[in-house]
Amino acid sequence: MKLHGIFPPIATPFDHNGDLYLAKVRHNVEKWNRTQLAGYVVCGSTGESVMLTCQEKARLWEAVREAAAPEKLLIAGTGMESVRETVELTNMAAGMGYKAAMVRTPHYYKNLINNGAAQALYYRAVADQAKIPLIIYNWPQVTGVDIPARTVIELAAHPNILAVKESSGNIEKTMQMIREAPPGFQVLVGSAPTLYPCLLLGAVGAILAFANAAPYACIAIYEAVRTREYEAADDLQRRATPAAVAVTTKYGVPGLKYAMDLNGYYGGPPRLPLLPVGPDAKREIEEAFRDVKG
Repeated sequence: MKLHGIFPPIATPFDHNGDLYLAKVRHNVEKWNRTQLAGYVVCGSTGESVMLTCQEKARLWEAVREAAAPEKLLIAGTGMESVRETVELTNMAAGMGYKAAMVRTPHYYKNLINNGAAQALYYRAVADQAKIPLIIYNWPQVTGVDIPARTVIELAAHPNILAVKESSGNIEKTMQMIREAPPGFQVLVGSAPTLYPCLLLGAVGAILAFANAAPYACIAIYEAVRTREYEAADDLQRRATPAAVAVTTKYGVPGLKYAMDLNGYYGGPPRLPLLPVGPDAKREIEEAFRDVKG
């Protein structure tokens, strides 16, 4: 299975009562279907997955599956703290037609789990029982756990572990995984500000929150690298980075949802206890997106 291209980890639409807004799921997916996005990640961190019940995740997986164009690859975010629940969710998604599972690093018991051996045990145990291949998901800025590059390289030998989404922004670590992982293992960028340099190093694609609001900007960088138009890719990256930073590291999901509203998608409110962005943040996001709208 090739994971080449740009995948948005889709934001979850809520109405103003905080309920799933499935009509807006369809609205967003139908608009994204008209782009060259490679597929969709459903119930990732950007989708506020930690705020969703298992029943809500299943409803989202079903809604996106029904709305997605046939050529779009569907990936389910299924990472939970225990092996048992992660396997259960992964195999539920497999039964609904999802082709891979993105599994974040477990992190609650940091003093016990923040080491390569514990992380390797977790991923091997899930992969042994999962009916679809896994994508390791590393986002240490939020989880406080950074799976070592050496552990990822070792896990890459498992026949049911397909790739890693590296969201740390650590280019040296990304380069090590690309260089030392066995053939066929795929490295995906999870940080929009490092998209261009990581693609140059050999990353095959990216799973980017920024692509929810600016899919064409992300696709343009990917295509420019693919066609070796490096000056254009560098220019596109420079123009996109301020907007990407504003809606990821600075204002997070609430900022991203506002940017989606600006760009013709439905962002809507985040789920409590997250709060919508205020007037000053809105002005900053509007200015940052001036060069990347559409």
